[in-house]
Amino acid sequence: MPTAPDLFDQWAAAPQASPAVDAQPAPEPPPEPAPEAVPATPQPLRRALQELLKMGLLEQASKPQLFRHIAIDTARVNALLEPLDLQVRVDDLRGLAYVTVAPGWQAGEAEDDDEWTHPLVRRQRLTLEQSLLLAILRREFLQREQEGGIGRPVQIAVDSLLPQLEIYLGSTGSDMQERKRLSALLEHLRGHGVVSDVDAQERITIRPMIAHLANPENLQALLTQLRALSADSTGNAT
Repeated sequence: MPTAPDLFDQWAAAPQASPAVDAQPAPEPPPEPAPEAVPATPQPLRRALQELLKMGLLEQASKPQLFRHIAIDTARVNALLEPLDLQVRVDDLRGLAYVTVAPGWQAGEAEDDDEWTHPLVRRQRLTLEQSLLLAILRREFLQREQEGGIGRPVQIAVDSLLPQLEIYLGSTGSDMQERKRLSALLEHLRGHGVVSDVDAQERITIRPMIAHLANPENLQALLTQLRALSADSTGNAT
């Protein structure tokens, strides 16, 4: 007659768990890799970029250190400006850096009524007289560069502009009125970074931005048209 298994036999037959294994905690998942750190923009370049966006341009003659940071790190500056659809252009010969709308920006995507206007760039129109003076100044600037070399300051006496305006606009008969008109036009263009203040010798400095500000073909066409209109009006008056 079979005998009942002894209690010790039952313990021996039961599967035995390893206390050492059961006591180990569950393995933790490996830590996620830390996000790759993006190098911060150096402080000198930050200041240069801030000044560039504030004024729209930087001239080496007035702020050489800031201009140098933009000039030597142009690719990085353009990468920072890329989300804004802006870019910087550097004219090394004239010592000028200026902001412009990026070529890839689509004007048709603008949400306001003016389809041309960039969201961060305000378009300012010039009057006929302002455009005329801009064309005269640009022509003077380029002629002086051809004579003295690119990169040299271009200064011109204010009085020398009066007869050039008179060719196209005619004479008012009052020297004071003509001088006042010219002063108002120069003051307006000064806000566009084209000319300096009138100095103690009654001269202005034509700033290098004028070489990039307007389409030369359009300006020359304006001068030609105004010259023709002036000739017609003179012929009719005689």
